[in-house]
Amino acid sequence: MNTATVVVALYLSLFVALGFYLNRRNASGSDWALGGGTLTLFMLVAGIAGTRIGGVGTYGVTGDVIAEGLGHFWFGANLFSALLLVGLFYAIPYRRLKVISVGQVFERRFGSHRCQWLTSLCIQTEYLIINIIEPYVIGLIINGLTGIPLVIGIIIGGLLIIGFTVTGGMKGVAATNIIHCFVIFFGLLFVGLVAMQNIGGWDEVVAQSTIKLAEAGKDDVTWWSFTGIGIATLIALFISATIHTPSVSIYANMANSAAKESYLIKGFIMAGIFCCLVAWIAGFIGILTMATYGPESGLSSYRNITQLAVDTGPILGGIALAAVVAAVISTGAPVLLASATMFVNDWLPSAKKLSSKQQLRTYKIIAVVYGLIGVFIACLGYIGSILKLLLLAYAFVVPPAVAVTFVIYWRRTTERAAFWGIATGFGSGLIMWLFNTLFDGAKNATAGGFAQWWYESISYLNEWSDPSFLTLLVPLIVIPIVTLLYPNTPSENEHHDDFYKQLGRLRRNFSWS
Repeated sequence: MNTATVVVALYLSLFVALGFYLNRRNASGSDWALGGGTLTLFMLVAGIAGTRIGGVGTYGVTGDVIAEGLGHFWFGANLFSALLLVGLFYAIPYRRLKVISVGQVFERRFGSHRCQWLTSLCIQTEYLIINIIEPYVIGLIINGLTGIPLVIGIIIGGLLIIGFTVTGGMKGVAATNIIHCFVIFFGLLFVGLVAMQNIGGWDEVVAQSTIKLAEAGKDDVTWWSFTGIGIATLIALFISATIHTPSVSIYANMANSAAKESYLIKGFIMAGIFCCLVAWIAGFIGILTMATYGPESGLSSYRNITQLAVDTGPILGGIALAAVVAAVISTGAPVLLASATMFVNDWLPSAKKLSSKQQLRTYKIIAVVYGLIGVFIACLGYIGSILKLLLLAYAFVVPPAVAVTFVIYWRRTTERAAFWGIATGFGSGLIMWLFNTLFDGAKNATAGGFAQWWYESISYLNEWSDPSFLTLLVPLIVIPIVTLLYPNTPSENEHHDDFYKQLGRLRRNFSWS
């Protein structure tokens, strides 16, 4: 067993043990899902930042920079704008409404469950993909370090995430994310600086990059351009990575877990700055990896990241890989936690009648089931671009984000409008993705009929055929139109006054004291 492997193994062992220790503090469902509402500012920041950065903000950004260029640095800016958006406009409403799933906003406002169920379906689609990606990334690291088969590595990664989620709960996630975030930032930063020096400095990195890109037949100018991946792709990236964020239920959990409401805005902003910096460091490592090994994509690029880390030195390389594992666990655990709490609160109405201990047991059982499903699917086959896969998942969560925004900030919004906005947005995006996938191959260029027509259409639209455009525009159009055509009746407005009274005046406190 090499030194880097020992470092990663020790790091993982530490947090498995810590998870079991923290399990003693989870005496109720509220303790497990919300940390008892006692998180300090820095625990909140670490919880939010660790949740958002994950394998996508590290391995995902690095891998896509290797394959396609500096355009993926924008993902870091989108992480900041996403958390800024939630902090300014959604965290306080979620806390005042006391919701731990975004779908509950619709239930509170309209006394109806169909918007809640549909919102949960959209978000669970994203969470399922995250629950697949995170053990997959750990599997890649374990495979690259030890040569253990990828499937075995995925199973180990999945069991680590499941075990820590079940034992640690929200407070465990937030507390350990303080350490995770420290290791993520400095581990990746140091490995990047050392790797650059090993190559011969920045000028040599640029020179080797030119050679590697030429050997691969890629355009040097496009790869080095921050808009080289296309303006439409950048807009789609912003829609998927930023606009969807208000409907991500883990942030409702986070908003209710803070000890004070005044922590929320500053906490989300600080977490956004951290996530942006980490994603940029990951992109920098992508440049170094490409200069060393060339612009390979998919599984090869991810293995090259592991190799680059190890080549910087066994201890530092081990710390860097432990940082990526930390990033994965720091996202995988809270997302799995949110998946369980959302399922119980949105799909099991009888959960309201459970005792605190019964609720806790139900949360943990659902978390185990969810986690095992994600591991099973991850073991089935090859995952190409981790970042692209997650951005697709993000796109399907945009319609509920649009709908919940209308409900909170436009009092005339009707239940019918919210439902059809979500349904048509999700449905149109799903159909677009399905047809793009089915009719993307060159064989459809001469297939005739609908297949050829769709192939020609998406070839003409190019990046503008991304499903995220429909998932945003359709609900933006449908919700106000349906609201104006079919206003609420007095009976449908039964919860109107109580809902907005509970929200109160949404003033934003920018004090950092």
